[in-house]
Amino acid sequence: MQLFYNPTISEHQNSFVFDKDESKHIIKVLRKKEGDILYVTNGLGKLFTTEIILASDSKCTVKINDTTTQEAPKYRLHIAVAPTKMNERLEWFLEKATEIGIQEITPIICEHSERKVIKIERFEKIIESAMKQSLHSFLPKIHAPVSFKDFIKKIHAGQKFIAHCEDTPKNSLKTRLELGKDVLILIGPEGDFSVKEIEMALQHDFIPVSLGETRLRTETAALVACHSVVLLNES
Repeated sequence: MQLFYNPTISEHQNSFVFDKDESKHIIKVLRKKEGDILYVTNGLGKLFTTEIILASDSKCTVKINDTTTQEAPKYRLHIAVAPTKMNERLEWFLEKATEIGIQEITPIICEHSERKVIKIERFEKIIESAMKQSLHSFLPKIHAPVSFKDFIKKIHAGQKFIAHCEDTPKNSLKTRLELGKDVLILIGPEGDFSVKEIEMALQHDFIPVSLGETRLRTETAALVACHSVVLLNES
């Protein structure tokens, strides 16, 4: 099964026309023809079974034969992570977290961040590709980068955690997670959060947690946190 993504397709339509670039890819590259079945999601939980009725490389047209709805998770997982110095490491996290099942990502710029400029457009493409590859019908949302100070002041529902490496009291994340609850987890940069940032998070009711006995890279820590939440809610 190969999954296509288009945010404009709707269950209220009988047919749908792909844009020129997607049409060219479907007809010229994938060599699809009239009568072939295509699966399309709108990224909002809908999966459309469609059939090509016009195999045009400029306006590939399909009729919608069936629509199913993927059940949304009963919780919302949001990882706020500092961009890594090497861009491909954060891209790796975005791909794997999308495959595992995440709903929101926010890049946060911290005092110790070595990378403070990122290209959201590239990240969006990586997330879209990972969603299609893993056959998910929900497209995770990646927000624009924001400073740690501004992010921490926002109102966030559900459980709130900050994972850091300072030698101060903290619990294991897995012992504090609650089934079915929305979760926000802060993951710092290579140099960790500053003491000031940790204090600020605690003042805003974030719970300090550990992700294990070893020191993890930023992208590894973010993925471990993501997997811990998903695993709990799937058990």
